[in-house]
Amino acid sequence: MRIMVWGPTRLSGQVMVSAAKNAILPILAASMLSSGTVVIKKVPAIRDVHIMMALIQQMGLEVEHAEGILTIKGTPQNILPDYDLSRQIRASFLLMGPLLARCGQAKAFLPGGCAIGTRPVDLHLKGFEALGAAIQITGGCVTATAPRLQGNYVYLDFPSVGATENIMMAAALAQGTTYIENAALEPEVVDLAAFINSMGGRVSSAGSNVIRIEGVAGLGDTAYSPIPDRIEAGTYMVAAAASGGEVIINNVIPEHLKATTAKLLESGAQVKEGPDFIKVSRGQEIKPVYIKTLPYPGFPTDMQAQFMAYLCSAGGSSIITESVFENRFMHIGQLLRMGAQITTEGRTAVIRGVPQLSGATVKATDLRAGAALLIAAITAHGQTIIEDSEHIDRGYENIVYKLNRLGANIYHI
Repeated sequence: MRIMVWGPTRLSGQVMVSAAKNAILPILAASMLSSGTVVIKKVPAIRDVHIMMALIQQMGLEVEHAEGILTIKGTPQNILPDYDLSRQIRASFLLMGPLLARCGQAKAFLPGGCAIGTRPVDLHLKGFEALGAAIQITGGCVTATAPRLQGNYVYLDFPSVGATENIMMAAALAQGTTYIENAALEPEVVDLAAFINSMGGRVSSAGSNVIRIEGVAGLGDTAYSPIPDRIEAGTYMVAAAASGGEVIINNVIPEHLKATTAKLLESGAQVKEGPDFIKVSRGQEIKPVYIKTLPYPGFPTDMQAQFMAYLCSAGGSSIITESVFENRFMHIGQLLRMGAQITTEGRTAVIRGVPQLSGATVKATDLRAGAALLIAAITAHGQTIIEDSEHIDRGYENIVYKLNRLGANIYHI
């Protein structure tokens, strides 16, 4: 797939943020913990969600989807997700915790998703072993077996979001109490805990360094709406500032966007927060900034590429250090094709601002790189063609439509 963008354009108006991709995917996995009926509202129409729905159906559960409402019920009949589906999405590995808790055994292929660096699953498996599971890895397939998981203390060497979520889901039906120490603090982890509790689970202190999960015998019915997508919101915030426009981003939780807001303010943009909206505008030159990606509440790695595209037009040199993933600079080569001036050394990039980017044919190497290229193309002179744009559809619902509503000039070709 390809997208054509004509620039430059100035964005203005209002945009509505969808439910969070990184919240809905673990929630979909956790729905398999329920012996009742799970109803999930405001489900975004993005490719990763469709793949996860297909995986859950392939596990033997009933899945109905109509007008953004998803209904899931049934008992897992299969403990090995489909390979072709699993390799397309890293979140497929999150099915392992619920399957292990519900069925006593789970299998999974080593996960796929964006090629942004090594994201090992050793912390997930370490947690399952602490809960009493036996682990076997053969030919790229992981098998975990435990007739009944037992609560325990689990210490994570790194506050991995995926490992925190997978262990939390497995522990929800374990016998006894589990403590996850050095747990991830991300809002999506808190949302997953709230979802499990809405089914009758007993998870407390999510959002802190130590999460407590008291195992229960079973989980039941629920109806739940996930939190808004802070990365989608951040992407529109940066797009508004990059274009020199004025945009109101609705359906946000401003607290989740503090790091993005701080760096936009530092760069000279104006940001006004409301109870569920953020207004972003910029009328002056972009100031250079220093950014280092960190786990939440630090600056999110998922916003690094978008900010780099923005800083390509700054009045001076900016520095971005990527400390989370070692291969998340693949978009740099594409920005260089548009006239950017960026040099790298290891995990640090120096972005020297240029007066104007120029349209070019570029390639979206991953989800957030694709979003960055959209931002760059909106500010660039002339026509930009973004190849492999299907990566963008993995995580942004109707992004072309939403940007065009703000005044962009974008077409699917």
